[in-house]
Amino acid sequence: MATIDFRVSSRAHITVDSDVCEGCPARACITACPANLFVPTSDGGILFNYEQCFECGTCYMVCNNEGAITWADPEGGHGVVYKRS
Repeated sequence: MATIDFRVSSRAHITVDSDVCEGCPARACITACPANLFVPTSDGGILFNYEQCFECGTCYMVCNNEGAITWADPEGGHGVVYKRS
């Protein structure tokens, strides 16, 4: 993490539709995210914290519920920046 910087945009590049996530038996996004940014909520939904996203796309690839996760590249000049050590 010491070699990573995040340039956070005010607009999320990944959004999660918690209504679509309700009742998902797999919840693969929670276990697959290498940054642990997906959090189950008490009402059965999922909260996503995009601010420290590695932009790997794993969540989008493992999700089986169409429309649950919308993924796009961050706005220009924003997102993860890997620094040289």
